[in-house]
Amino acid sequence: MKREAVAYLRAGHGLSERRACHIVGADRTMIRYRSQRAPDTELRGRLRELANERRRFGYRRLYVLLRREGEPSGINRIYRLYREEGLTVRKRKARRKAVGTRAPILVEARPNARWSLDFVHDQFANGQRFRVFNVVDDVTRECLAAIPDTSISGRRVARELTALIERRGKPGMIVSDNGTELTSNAILRWCSEHRIEWHYIAPGKPMQNGFVESFNGRMRDELLNETMFRNLTHARIVITAWAADYNTERPHSALDYQTPADYARALTTAIARPAARNESSARRAIAQPAPIGVNTNRTPVAAG
Repeated sequence: MKREAVAYLRAGHGLSERRACHIVGADRTMIRYRSQRAPDTELRGRLRELANERRRFGYRRLYVLLRREGEPSGINRIYRLYREEGLTVRKRKARRKAVGTRAPILVEARPNARWSLDFVHDQFANGQRFRVFNVVDDVTRECLAAIPDTSISGRRVARELTALIERRGKPGMIVSDNGTELTSNAILRWCSEHRIEWHYIAPGKPMQNGFVESFNGRMRDELLNETMFRNLTHARIVITAWAADYNTERPHSALDYQTPADYARALTTAIARPAARNESSARRAIAQPAPIGVNTNRTPVAAG
């Protein structure tokens, strides 16, 4: 600001540099100084490319991606260039936050300890609505399934969960809301046959299913709001590719900016070598608290 003020006084009023600096209160050495900093042209260009590819990524995730590529710059430098390039992510309207105390459910820090599932809705370019059935591992944060279709019944949910168990193994617990597909006779019967503990959150309390709700928010922000889906085939291709990228490429802030797949591998390795655990890791044998307030008194029982 002082440099601009001095320039204005000299150009607009014909004052000398000495007089202008005296009026503004600026040091003449500071006014004459010219930065010797490198222009960072290549780094700025790559940062813009990544920001255009990942339009909803902030500077922290972009910094992680640059470090993967071998960029030695620190996070402060990346943040400065990020601001100078005008890449700040536009914030969408925040939702009202829940208040009050809740009792969390603690689970063992291992894959498949608990799954959360939910639906998210969108529409095609022609206005036809469709939904996506999402399944998330609450400990590793992996997206286990993201299945789009125009209609997904309770029987379809049961089939998809059966196929998922065949690929990945049986979960210790499943958490969901009270949607009609998830409280249907098909799901109750499926739970009884597979002997899986299923907990329903309290009605009207979506944050009790916070892990999958957070995932839904990321999906909507980074994918659904950024993509115009032509038809169901297009939606399946794009959503499958995004889910794979989410698991293997996208840095996750809750996992210290590891990817969910990398975190799951590290967790599996640590479990396989219990003798190598020290006291510090033993204190972390409990995963982050879940979905606080999950109703533990209601387990599905087969109807009829």
